[in-house]
Amino acid sequence: MDSARDKLAELISSLEGNGGNDISRATSPGGEPRATNGTDDSDLEKKPRHRPRTYPYFQYLPYDVEDDTQRQRNFDEILKHLYVAVEAGDFAPGVVHWTRELRSWLGLKFDPTRTQRAKLVRLYYELSLAPGIDPSVAERFSSMFMVLTKRKHYLRPGTDLLLDWRPLFKELKVFVLPSESGMVHTSNIKRNIRTLTKLCTFAQLYFDPREIPEMFEEFLPYFSTSFPEGAYVVVGLLNLLMPTSPAPADEARLHPQHYLPTFFHLWSLVNRSKTFDITFLDILSRLARDSLPTKHTPFSEHGIFTQDQSSLIFTAILRLLEIPVGQATSPYSGVVDLSAGLGLILDRDQRKHPIAHHIARWMVMSLSPACLNKSDSILARLEGLIQAVETFFHPSNSGAWTKTLSQLVYYLSDFFVMRWNRERSGEMEVPEDRRLTPELKRRFVLCLREVIFMGIYAKSGTAMNFSLSTLQGLAYLEPDLILPGALQRIYPSMQGLVEVHRTTSSLRSLQVLSRIMVRTKGFRCHVTTMLGLALPGIDANDLEKTLHTLSYIQSVCYNIPFQDLTDGREEVSGSMLAVQWITSEVSRMEQEGANVELDYRDGLSDEDEEMILRSSTAGFGEFLGSFLGRVFTLLENLPDASRVRSGSPEENVVNTLPATFTPLLASLSPELYDLALGKIADFVGNHVIHQARDAMAFICNALCKVHPEKALKRFLPMLIQGIRTEIDENGAASTRNTGSDVLPRDRGLVWNVSMLSMCVVHVGDAVLDFKEELFGIAEYMQKKCKGIPTVHISNYIHHLLLNLTVTYTVDYSIYEPAVVARGLGPEDWGRIPKSTELNIRWHVPNKAEVQFAVELFESQGQGAVQHLVSLTNESSSVKRDGTGKEWSDEVSRNLVLLRLLLSGVSVLFDAAAASEDDSGAGSSPDGDVDMIHANGHIPEESETTESDAVLGETADEEVKPTFQYPVGYLLEEQGPLYKSIHALRKRMGELLHDVHSFLTEKQEDDVACFGPLYTAYRSWFIDVGIERSAHVLDRVTRLYAADIQPYKVSGLRKEYPRPLLLRRANVYHLQRLRHNAAPRPKSELDKRLLLDLAESSVSLYTEVRRNAQSAGESAIKVIIGARPLVIPPLLEALERAVNTNDYPRIKGAMYTLLFGSLSKTISRDWRFAPFLIKSFIAASTADKPSIQKLCSGATFQVMDYGRALERMVILNKDVVQAIAPADSVEPKIVKRRDIIKKKRLLIEVKKSELANELVDLARISHWKKASRTAAIVINLGLRFDSIASENMIDLVTTGTIDSHPGLRGLYSGALVALFSLVDMRAICKHSYENYLLDKQEIPAKIQVQTNRDDPNWTRDYLSSFAQPDAEYYVDHDYPGWLLWGKTMPAYKSAVKKAHEFDEVEVRARSQMGKLLTRHWFATFFGYLKQEPRDASTDRFRMASAMMLMYAFELVISKVTVATFEDIKVELKKVYEDGTDKHQHRATAEILGALLTSVIDDDVQKRSMVWEFTFPIIRQVFSDGLTPENSGYWSAFLHLVLQGKDPRRAWPIVDWLASFRLDMSSNAAFKESSKIQLLQVCIVDAGWHFQLEKPIIQDFLAHLDHPYKGVREAMGQTLGSIYRTRYHESYRGVDDLIEKQKAASSVGSRPYQPTEEFITTMHDTFERLEKWRQERTPGQQTPSSYTSGGKTVLLWIDSMLSSHECTQLLQFFPNVFMDELLHMMDIKEDPELQTLAYHVFRHLPNIPHRAGEDTELISALIRIGKTATSWHQRLRVLINMQVIYFRRLFLIARHEQQALFDCVASMLEDTQLEVRLGASATLSGMIRCSAVALRTNIVETLNKKFVKMLLDSPLPKKPKGGMSGTSTPTPEQNKLVLTRHAAVLGLGALIQAFPYTSPPPAWLPEVLATLANKASADPGMVGKSVKSILSDFKKTRQDTWHVDVKAFSSEQLEDLEGVLWKSYFA
Repeated sequence: MDSARDKLAELISSLEGNGGNDISRATSPGGEPRATNGTDDSDLEKKPRHRPRTYPYFQYLPYDVEDDTQRQRNFDEILKHLYVAVEAGDFAPGVVHWTRELRSWLGLKFDPTRTQRAKLVRLYYELSLAPGIDPSVAERFSSMFMVLTKRKHYLRPGTDLLLDWRPLFKELKVFVLPSESGMVHTSNIKRNIRTLTKLCTFAQLYFDPREIPEMFEEFLPYFSTSFPEGAYVVVGLLNLLMPTSPAPADEARLHPQHYLPTFFHLWSLVNRSKTFDITFLDILSRLARDSLPTKHTPFSEHGIFTQDQSSLIFTAILRLLEIPVGQATSPYSGVVDLSAGLGLILDRDQRKHPIAHHIARWMVMSLSPACLNKSDSILARLEGLIQAVETFFHPSNSGAWTKTLSQLVYYLSDFFVMRWNRERSGEMEVPEDRRLTPELKRRFVLCLREVIFMGIYAKSGTAMNFSLSTLQGLAYLEPDLILPGALQRIYPSMQGLVEVHRTTSSLRSLQVLSRIMVRTKGFRCHVTTMLGLALPGIDANDLEKTLHTLSYIQSVCYNIPFQDLTDGREEVSGSMLAVQWITSEVSRMEQEGANVELDYRDGLSDEDEEMILRSSTAGFGEFLGSFLGRVFTLLENLPDASRVRSGSPEENVVNTLPATFTPLLASLSPELYDLALGKIADFVGNHVIHQARDAMAFICNALCKVHPEKALKRFLPMLIQGIRTEIDENGAASTRNTGSDVLPRDRGLVWNVSMLSMCVVHVGDAVLDFKEELFGIAEYMQKKCKGIPTVHISNYIHHLLLNLTVTYTVDYSIYEPAVVARGLGPEDWGRIPKSTELNIRWHVPNKAEVQFAVELFESQGQGAVQHLVSLTNESSSVKRDGTGKEWSDEVSRNLVLLRLLLSGVSVLFDAAAASEDDSGAGSSPDGDVDMIHANGHIPEESETTESDAVLGETADEEVKPTFQYPVGYLLEEQGPLYKSIHALRKRMGELLHDVHSFLTEKQEDDVACFGPLYTAYRSWFIDVGIERSAHVLDRVTRLYAADIQPYKVSGLRKEYPRPLLLRRANVYHLQRLRHNAAPRPKSELDKRLLLDLAESSVSLYTEVRRNAQSAGESAIKVIIGARPLVIPPLLEALERAVNTNDYPRIKGAMYTLLFGSLSKTISRDWRFAPFLIKSFIAASTADKPSIQKLCSGATFQVMDYGRALERMVILNKDVVQAIAPADSVEPKIVKRRDIIKKKRLLIEVKKSELANELVDLARISHWKKASRTAAIVINLGLRFDSIASENMIDLVTTGTIDSHPGLRGLYSGALVALFSLVDMRAICKHSYENYLLDKQEIPAKIQVQTNRDDPNWTRDYLSSFAQPDAEYYVDHDYPGWLLWGKTMPAYKSAVKKAHEFDEVEVRARSQMGKLLTRHWFATFFGYLKQEPRDASTDRFRMASAMMLMYAFELVISKVTVATFEDIKVELKKVYEDGTDKHQHRATAEILGALLTSVIDDDVQKRSMVWEFTFPIIRQVFSDGLTPENSGYWSAFLHLVLQGKDPRRAWPIVDWLASFRLDMSSNAAFKESSKIQLLQVCIVDAGWHFQLEKPIIQDFLAHLDHPYKGVREAMGQTLGSIYRTRYHESYRGVDDLIEKQKAASSVGSRPYQPTEEFITTMHDTFERLEKWRQERTPGQQTPSSYTSGGKTVLLWIDSMLSSHECTQLLQFFPNVFMDELLHMMDIKEDPELQTLAYHVFRHLPNIPHRAGEDTELISALIRIGKTATSWHQRLRVLINMQVIYFRRLFLIARHEQQALFDCVASMLEDTQLEVRLGASATLSGMIRCSAVALRTNIVETLNKKFVKMLLDSPLPKKPKGGMSGTSTPTPEQNKLVLTRHAAVLGLGALIQAFPYTSPPPAWLPEVLATLANKASADPGMVGKSVKSILSDFKKTRQDTWHVDVKAFSSEQLEDLEGVLWKSYFA
C-alpha cells in the first residue's frame, strides 16, 4: 500500500520538475516558512500570512512530520482535481468532495501562499453565486468562502485581493428590489437569503472603495419614503455592500466626510425607526474602525466625525438603549418599522451583531489623545452617557434595558483592550498621534468603574456574566484602579458579613481577577488569604457556590506555584508577617470605604513586598490540608447522581473536581505533594462511598498523572489487594443481578476497580513496573466475576490498553523543567510562558508497552471469543432455558468486553489491513469499481455503459485519494504483532456475524443482547486508527475550549498557562489522527456485516431497530461504497412490508432510508429512487399515526428528488483558469463531462417515465394517496424545456376543480406554476441561459430618458399623473423620488402584441385551453363562493386571483373553449344579488383577476374588459359595501393598484377621487368605507397621486363631522395625503451629495413644511380655538369643538407616529401645545382627553435638530410657570423631563439651566400635586445629568433650599391659646408652602442619588437638617420628611454596613429620633 503511495508521489513530483528527494529534512518541521530565493517580504508567493502563526504546531509533535513540499504537493493535487471537477461540471459530488478535502488540509494548520488563497477565494466566491448551481451545493461553497476569509490577516484588502460586488448585489436584488419585470420566479428555487447576507459580511472587506460612487449610482435611486420599503432596502444594501476600508488619498470624493452629510440626511428622512438607527450605527462604526489607521483621513476629538455628527449619533445611542424616562412612551414608533417590508431581510442577525457591539465599536474606534483636554469630545460624551444611565445598572433597578447596558459596557471594555493590545503589538498600525495613551486608558477605566461594581451583583445571569468579563478587562487595563475597590467589596462578603448572593458574585469576581492579582505587586500578597477565605464555599448544601469556589482555586493554581517560599530564608519565618499586614490592610479598607486607594506601586518597597509574599506562602500546607478535608466531606455528602449527563449540579461538581485537582496537584512542591498523596490514598483505602466513586477516581487519576512513579507505588498494591480481598472474602460479584444498580455487597469491589482503572490511564510507561500484577488481576477478575461489576472490569482493561498504545502528553507542570530546576521564587508568580519556547514531555509507547498491550489484547480477546463460540453453539455450561437471564447476561458481557478491547487498541489498527480480503483485491460484481484504493491509483472510470450503472454514482462518491500524513504509527507493517492483531480483529468480526445470525434466528426477542452486539459492530467499523466511538477529538477540543475561556484577552494570542498550551499540542496530534481515519474500501467481511445491520434495521423490535440503525449510520460513513450496498435490501424490505402492512418494518425501513445519510445517495442514484418514491406513496396510506407522521416529515425530501438537475452553470472562465494545473488535464475533463451528461439524460428519462406512471396513479387513488402523489409529481414533471407532458397538464387542469379541497389547492398551485413557466420561457426568449442570467425581454418595457436638467421636469412629470392618457406608464414608485437617474423604467401604453410563444409553449397553452370550458369556470367559481372552513382563511385569496388571472389571459387571447361572453354570464351568477359576503369575496377575486390579466394587452382588449367590469365595481362601491365585505374590496383595490401606475386603473381612481362628503347622509358606514377605499388608493399610488387638492378642501371644511367612523377615516386619510406629498427629486447622485455637503456636516433638514401647509395648520387651529370659545363649559353633548378636535388629533397622531413627523416641529410650541392642554381638560369627553394626552406625549419623542428646540423649551417653561389650570402645569412636567433626557447631547447649556430653574420654582406651586410632580422631575433631571453639571446644580439648590427652610421657621404655638383648630391664615399657608417646597427640594436631591454608596458627602448633613428642622411639622410637611427618610433607608438595605459610616453619631441620633423605632442602628 505504502509503496504504491510513494510511487504516486514520485510521479507527481517528477512532473513538477524537481525530484522530490533534494529537500533536506532539517528544515521541517514548523517555524518560519523558508524563503527560498532570498528573504524578500514583499514577495507574495512566499509569505503565507501577514502574521506568522503564534503556535509552532509541527515542531511539538513527538514524531517526524511531512515537509512543506509534501504539503504543497498534496495541495496542488487537490487543486488539480478541483479544477477538473469544476470544468467537467461535476459539482456534487465532485467539487463538493474536493472542497471537503481542501477544508481538511487547511484544518491541519497548513497554509497556502497568499496568491493561492486569493485565487481560491475568488473561485469560491464565483461558485457561491454562479447562476444555475443547485442552491444546497452553493451553500457549501459559501461556507468554504467564509472559511478562507475568516480572519482579516490572511489577506489584505486591496493589495492581495479585491472582489466584485455586483454578482452579490444581483442575487440580493432578486429578493429585495422586486423584479423590475413583474414576473415571479416560482419554479427556480432561489438561495437562502441568510447565507447571502452572511456572504456580504465576509466579502464586504474586499470590495474596492473606489466603487463607492458606482454603488451610490446603483442603490440611491431606489430610495423613497412614499413607498418606505425602498428606503429600508437602500440603507440595508449600503450596510451590507458598501466598503468602509480607506480609499486612496488623492480621491477627494471617496473621503468619508464627502458622503457622510448625505448619510445623515437619509437617516433623517426616516425618523422614529429603530431599524434605521441600528443600521446607521453599524455603518458608521465600521467606518470609524476602518478609518482609524489611515493618515490622510482627518481625525479630531470626535474621531473622523464632526461635532454635530457625533451629537446626533450619541442622541441615537440614547434612543437605542430604550431607557424609560418618567412617563414617556418609547422614542420609536412601531408603525414605521412595520413598513420595512422586504428591507427586513437585509438586517444583520441581532443575536450575532447586538446593537451594543456597534455602539461600542463606534466609540472606542473614535478615541484618541485629542479627547483628553477638550471639554466636548467622544470621551467626555461617553462619560456623560454612562453617568446619565448609571442608576440603571443597579441590581434593584433591572428591566428590559439591563442586558443591553451590560453588553454595552462589556463591548466597550473589550474593544478598548483589543485596541490597546494591538496597538502595542503593532498589529494595528495606528498613526502616532491617535494611539491610546496611559492617561486616556485611566480616564476610560474610571468612567466605567462605578457602574461595573454595581453590575457584578446583577440579578440576571447574562448581565452578571457580561459585567464580570468587563471587570476582568478593566482590571487588565488598570489593576491599581480596579483591584482596591474590588477587594474592599470582596473581603466583607467572603467573611460572611453580607447576603449570600453577594458572596457568589464575589467568588466569581475573584476568579476573573485571580490572574491579574497574581501578577500585580502588593495585591498578590492577598491571594493566599483569599484562598483561605474561599474554602468555606465548598459546601455540599450549596453546590453552585461550591462550583465557583472550585473554579477560583483552579484559576489560582494555574498561575502560582504552591511552594513555601520561606524555606531556607532566615529573615522570614512562618506566616506571622503576612497575617499582620493583611489585618492592617483589611481594617484600612473598612475605614476608607469604597473609594479606598491602595497605592502599592509607590507606597510599598519591593523588598518589603517580597518579604510579605514569602511569608504568606507559609500557609500553603495548612490550606492544602483543610481543602482536602472539605472535599472529602463534600464527597461523603453528595446526593446520588440521578442520571448520567443530566446537567444536574451534583454532576457539575463531579466534573469540576478533576479540573481543579489537576492544576492544583501539578503546582504543589514535592513535600506538599507527598502530603496530598498520603491523605488521598488513606481516604481511598478506608472508605467506600458509592455515589462519589467517579469523582474520587478522577482525583486518583489526577494524582497519578502528575507523578506516576510515586503515586502508582502507593496505589496499585493497595487496590489490587483490596480487589482480591473483596472477591475472596466477601463473595463480591459471585452471582448475576437484575436491574442496573450495584448491589451493596459488590460496592467495595466496584470502588476498587474504578480507582484502579482510573489510576492506569494516561499515566505513561510507569505501569510497566506492575506488568505482572495488572495482567494477573485482569485474568483473575474475568474468571471469577459475574453481573454488573464485569462492565467495570472490561472498562479497566480498556483503560490499560489505551494507556499503553496511545500517544499523548504527560506533562502537567506549570513551569518549564529548567525553571523548576533553578528553584522557584516570587518572580515566578503569574509568569506567562512563550508559546514558541515549550519543551513538551510526550508519552510515545515503547516496544515493551506495545508488546504488553498486544499480549493483554490477545489473552482477553481469545477468551471472549471462545466464550461466545461456546455460548452460541450450545456447548457452554450456561444454557438457554428461556427463563433465567443467565445466558443473555453472559453473551452481552462478552460482547461489551469485545467492544472495549477493539476500541482500546484502535490506534494499532491500520485501515489498509482492515480492508484487505484473503482473496486480495478484487472488483465487486455490481458494476461499481470498489477496490481502487488498494492499488493507490486514481481510478479511470470503468467503461460500464449499460444504463443502470451509469445511473448510479460511477465509482461511489467517496472513492478519491485522501492524503495520509505521519501520525507516529507504532507497528512495522507486516511484522508479527501487526499480523496477529489484525488476524484477531478479523476473527472477532466473523464471530460478530455468527452471533448476529444466531440471535436473529433463535433469540430474536432478546433485546438485551442486541444492544451490546450492535455497539460492538459500531466499534468494529469505526475504531480503526483512532478511537472514534468515544469522540475523543470532540471531547478533548471541547474541554480545551472551556479551559482557555478565562485566559482569552482581546488582541493577545494564546497567552495561556503552560499546561493549556501543552494540551493544544495534544489536540493537534488528535486532529492529525482524525484526518487520517478517512473512509476505507470495503472487504468481504465488511459487506457481510453491513448487510447484517441492514437486516436488523427493519427488525420488529423498536430497540433492536434503533441500535442497528445508529450503528449502520456510523459504519456507512467509514466504508467506501457502503451505501449502494445496503440500499437494495432495505428497499426490498420496505416494499414487502408495505404489501403485508407490517407496520414496525415500514417504520424501520423508512427511518433508515429517508432520515439518515442514505436519503442523499438515493436522490442521486436513479437505480433506486423510483422504487423508493413508489413505496413511499404506498406507505403513506398506512393506517397508523406514527407512520403518517413519518411520511409527512419526509415528504419534502422525496419531493426534492424530483428537482431538475443542474443543466447549465455559468462561471467566469478566468477565475476557474487561475487554479488550472501546469500540465493539461483536458482528456480527463472531457471524459468526466461526457459521463455526467449521459447520466443526466438517463436520469431525466427515468424521471419523466416515473412522472407519467405517477400521474395515472394520482387519477385513480384515494385523496390521501393522491395528495402525496401530486406533490411529488409536480416537481418531477415540470421542466423548462418541455414544460410538461400532456398527461400531466390534463391531470393538473382538471384537478383544479376536484371535489376535495386539499387536492384542489395542490393542483391549482401547480397550475399557476405551469402558467408562469410558460410566461417565463416566453420572456427569456425560450433560452435556459437567459433564464439563468435573468435576461428577460418584456415586450412593453422601455427605458425612458429623463430630462433631469430641466428645472420644471419633476413638476411636469408629476402633473402628467393627473391626466388619464399617457404614452407610457410608470409602475415603479422610486424614479425621481430622491434623485433622478439618467433613465427610468416604464411600460408602453399601447402594446401591439404580447409575448411571442414558440411551439412548445403554444402546445401547452392550447392543451390547457381545451380543458378550460365554461363548465370548468362555473365549477371553479362555485368553489370560490363556498364558505371557508375556518375564519382565518376568510379573506381575499391572492392564490385564487393569480390562478384566474392566467386562465382569463387564455380566455381573452381566445385560446380556450370558454369565451369572454361565457365568463360574463358566469360572473353575474356569482354575484347574484350581493347580499351574502361570500358572493362579494368571489366576485372581488374574479374581477381582480380579470383586470390584472389584461394589464399589458392592447388597448382594445383592455377597454373590452373595463367596459364590462367598471359598472359592477361602481355599483358595489356606491351601494354594496358592508362592514363584513369591505375588507375583500380593499384587497381587490390593492391588487389592481399596488405597484402600478394609477393611470392604468384610471376609471376607479378617478371615480374614488371625485368623492365628496355628503353631510345630509346618515349612513356613516357608507361614507367612511368610501374614504377608506380612497385612502387605499392614495397610499398605493404614493406621490404619484395628483388629485388631492379638492379632497383636502372638502375634508378640512367638514372637520367636525358628527360620525366617529367618518372622522377617523378622514383623519387617517389626511395623514396619508400629506405623507405622500413630500419628495426631493435631486438632479442626480452628485447633485444630492454636493448639496448635502454644502448644507452642513449632517446634511440638510428634510420635511420643511410648505407655505400652504403652514397656513392650513394655523387656520385649522384657529377654527378649533373659535369652536372652543363657542362651546359652553360642561356641555355633555358633542360639539363642533370635540368632534373637530378628534379629527385633527387623529390626523396629527398619524403624522407624528410616522417617518415624516419632523414636518410638524415648528407647530409644537405655540400652536399644538396650548390647544392639546385645553383638550385634556374636557372631562365630558374622555375619548378626546385620552387622544390629546396620547399626542401630547409624542411631542418630546420627535427628534429635533440641534438648536431647533429653543422655542419648544421656552413654551414648556412658559406654561409651567403661568398656566392658570394646575392640571396643565402638572402635565408639562412630564414632557420637560423627557425632552431633557432625549436631548442630553443636543441641548444648549443655558436651556438646561432654564429648565432646572423652572422646575425648582414649580416646587412652590400652590397645588400639592404639582409640587410633588416637580420634586420627582427634578430628581430625575439631576440623575441623568453629567457629573460636572450635577455637582454644580446640587450645590446651588442645596444652599437655596436649606436657606428657605431656615428662613421660614414655624411660629411657636401660642401658650394656653384656644384649643381646637382655627382656619389657617394666608400667611400661615404661605409659610407652610415655602417649607414644603424646601423639604421637597431637599428630598429631590436625596432621591437623585438612590444607589450611590457610600452617599455623597453633602447628603448626611441634608438628612440631619430635615430630621431636626422639619420632621415635627404638622400635616403634609412632616409626612413628606418621614417618607423621604424611610425611602432613603429602604433603598440602601444592601449597602447599609458601608453607608452607615458616612454619618456622624449625632446625625444618626437625629435620624433615629424621627423614625421612632431605631431604624438606623
